[in-house]
Amino acid sequence: HAQSWLNRKEKEVSPATLAFYKSATKRFLNFMESLGLADDDIGFVDADHIRRFRNERCEQVQARTANHDLKCVRTLFRDAKKDRLIADDPTEFVESVKDSAKKVRRAFTQDELQDLLAVADEEWRSMILFGLYTGQRLADLALLTWNNLDVAKGDVRLVTRKTGKAMGIPIAPRLLEHIEQLPIPDDPDAPLHPRAYDLLQRNGRTNNLSNDFANLLFKAGLREARVSHRKKEVSSEVASEARAPMRERYALSFHSLRHTAVTMLHNAGVPMAVAQALTGHDSEAMHQLYISIEREALVDATKKLPNVG
Repeated sequence: HAQSWLNRKEKEVSPATLAFYKSATKRFLNFMESLGLADDDIGFVDADHIRRFRNERCEQVQARTANHDLKCVRTLFRDAKKDRLIADDPTEFVESVKDSAKKVRRAFTQDELQDLLAVADEEWRSMILFGLYTGQRLADLALLTWNNLDVAKGDVRLVTRKTGKAMGIPIAPRLLEHIEQLPIPDDPDAPLHPRAYDLLQRNGRTNNLSNDFANLLFKAGLREARVSHRKKEVSSEVASEARAPMRERYALSFHSLRHTAVTMLHNAGVPMAVAQALTGHDSEAMHQLYISIEREALVDATKKLPNVG
């Protein structure tokens, strides 16, 4: 059933979601294998098995990640019930665990940005500047190609991966200066950041990119080395999954550049409505609220951003 379900999802969800489904399902099947039940009839799985899987994941990763895996397993069994493979869904009354981790993300200071740029190679330097002056997420910036740049009009054009929203972001003067220094390839479909683009295309997720950025923060003296909080030894694959969500525990991550962009705009006196429209909103309701923002106001806002790097 698990394999059939994944095959079906391949045509229904994004590559990133499919990659998550595959990894979470594999973890659940490995857990069932450890109990000697992976090859048993799906009807033998009960709520106690699901809780034990959830609890084991909580010993390996943060509650937020364990709940994501539980959500995947719920979907797997909910579909099994729809397909009439089981009469009762064993996940129905298994609760998520409380996530007590506090989100402490903050914006970078100007000095911290300079320290970060000083240890970054050319590609990461470019990614940081694009993150700072567009306020966009890591995945969206990794997937940028030269076709996404309309230098003549002065726009970065993209469709956000998370919300599917089409964005036309005026290019800030400092970012334009950076773009003009980049070598222009013959192929307009060539990625702006080839290593990041390749990693995301191959893995479907930003975990490796987030980890690379965490290493940059460490080199810049902006983050301590990672420490394992797992209670027992796990496989390298599970360890990788366990490490990725650790960004939630740190004040600074790539997403902090998004906060920094909004903070710089606010400090420059740009109205919050304009700052939010420039960086993009996840909520359709908020998007509709700010949809009347004139392009001239957005261009004005980017001109008020300070030069960094």
